[in-house]
Amino acid sequence: MLHITDLSFRHGERVLFDRASTAFSDGWKVGLVGRNGAGKSTLLKLIQGQLEADGGTINLMGRTRIGSVPQDPPGGDITVLDAVLAADVERARLLAESETCEDGLRLAEIHMRLDEIGAASAPSRAASILNGLGFDNAAQGRACGEFSGGWRMRVALAGTLFSDPDLLILDEPSNHLDLEAQLWLTEHLKRFRNTLLMVSHDRDLLNDVCDHIVHIDQQKLVTYTGNYDFFERTRAERLANDAAQQAKLAAQRKHMQAFVDRFKAKASKARQAQSRLKMIEKLGPVATVPVDERITFNFPSPEQLASPIETLDEVTVGYDKGPPVLRKLDLRLDMDDRIALLGQNGNGKSTFIRLLSDRLAPREGRVRRTPKLRMGYFSQDQEESLEFDQTPFDHMNRALGPGVGEAKVRAQLGRFGFSRDRADLKVGVMSGGEKTRLLLALATRNAPHLLLLDEPTNHLDMDARASLIDAINDFEGAVVLVSHDTHLVKMVADQLWVVAGGTITPFEGDIDDYQARLLRERGGRPAKEAKAEAKAKREQEKAAAAASASAATSKKDQRKQGAEERVKRGPLKRALENAEKTIAKLTKQRGEIEAKLADPATYSGPPTLAAELQKEKTRLERELAHAEHEWLVAQEAYEAA
Repeated sequence: MLHITDLSFRHGERVLFDRASTAFSDGWKVGLVGRNGAGKSTLLKLIQGQLEADGGTINLMGRTRIGSVPQDPPGGDITVLDAVLAADVERARLLAESETCEDGLRLAEIHMRLDEIGAASAPSRAASILNGLGFDNAAQGRACGEFSGGWRMRVALAGTLFSDPDLLILDEPSNHLDLEAQLWLTEHLKRFRNTLLMVSHDRDLLNDVCDHIVHIDQQKLVTYTGNYDFFERTRAERLANDAAQQAKLAAQRKHMQAFVDRFKAKASKARQAQSRLKMIEKLGPVATVPVDERITFNFPSPEQLASPIETLDEVTVGYDKGPPVLRKLDLRLDMDDRIALLGQNGNGKSTFIRLLSDRLAPREGRVRRTPKLRMGYFSQDQEESLEFDQTPFDHMNRALGPGVGEAKVRAQLGRFGFSRDRADLKVGVMSGGEKTRLLLALATRNAPHLLLLDEPTNHLDMDARASLIDAINDFEGAVVLVSHDTHLVKMVADQLWVVAGGTITPFEGDIDDYQARLLRERGGRPAKEAKAEAKAKREQEKAAAAASASAATSKKDQRKQGAEERVKRGPLKRALENAEKTIAKLTKQRGEIEAKLADPATYSGPPTLAAELQKEKTRLERELAHAEHEWLVAQEAYEAA
């Protein structure tokens, strides 16, 4: 389907690709990954012919129709449904021609082709896609110009999906989508019959959809079979093997060099010394295994406050003179809370964040905050307030106020990966990920007790998202989070609040249970539905037992116990993950041995080879049985915790 051979491309002084090659087969679902700035979006443009390569070739087999989301979403008076229908260029052209065609034979050909491409059912297919992306029947009849930029990007995405191309190219398709629309998109892409090439930093989307990963690594394209989790494990194993091999070569070189240094002046050893010198030359210089440096985040820790730190009593909130967005809210926030807000875009998640941060006053009711409470607020909209001709140092110095020394300014920036050079770089030339890190640094500059994060993962690559997860889990204050990144929610939130119907209600269950509920409401697959219901039932039984056992425990003690249990679960979870990695490694090794035992060539070699392989297989099976036992023990301990 797609062959990339010896691709070279330079952007200014920087080389993005140096003789990079890969190939995709028809029907593959490929996730393109790499650090920010590695060249992911550039590669998509090269494939589509929007950029010209400096060297190499990009070949598409046959007459491949490429579909990608346009940069400029539809606007104006055209309705949402008509904008999506117009994305099928062939159908629109044939329908227009049929209205003016007077040649009976040509008209018959047109109607035959329209029938082949399912033109009659096109409106219902387009409406189904739009409904999945959050447009009800009324919204589909409205003009595109009435919607915000994010919703018009959904229209553009719907049009691209409707066109059903041979090669579907998507660049961060889950941006602008809430969890409901993202879940629908995941199911749609899993059913997509043609070839998919997708750039995404959403781990769950890559895991659920992709069967191959292409990693941009050191200006090359490295292809892995499997989803993102499998890619991470495989790459980690490869790096470990490469490091071990380099260490072995370095030791061998050191040993030979020591022999040469010792005996090069001794006549009887001169020939042997010369021989080792030639061997050293053949080994070449000691190479280092390239490992990308991961930027770490570190939120400053606040002093502890008594809970609750913020309470809402019968609060109603809205904008200007418009209708209320949220009504009659009775909620409280405690010092150790980790809360994720769920719900469709437009239901009021960002409104609630602004209410908590005192950026929006209640119309009715009362918001009480403990007097010493400091809050940190992050929103992607804050990027508009950055001065592009100033540096991160200038922004932080101004935010911290007069009298703060340079050391403290640079220390806060350093918590978010800004070296001295990057801190003195103008914001206008910084990447989207660096701007996000700067906003996080500004939001946490005063060691807040309550951290309010509205879509903090936009523009962050996988490593930065992992660092954000670590930082939130290590943070000693409260966190309220809005994010479409389900992996982030899974890793940091211990409470889910659903924003819907003008109110906010706690959800009993985890993010998997919530997704299962959405699938049921949207008519999800029966097997998955049954599994979700069984899991929900088990969780309810556990919750009922826990409620009975702790009936006499005060809410304050429960909060304290929850915080302690989060700390205790960390080592147990790591032990479980290590056991899983060990099982995967041993299973792979056993598979390699079994493949050799099944190869007839094995038995045409030395007679002892087959016996040695069988002995090794027995050893691996023994270790695998032990590893599986360790996994069971770790699993039981983690579930008990």
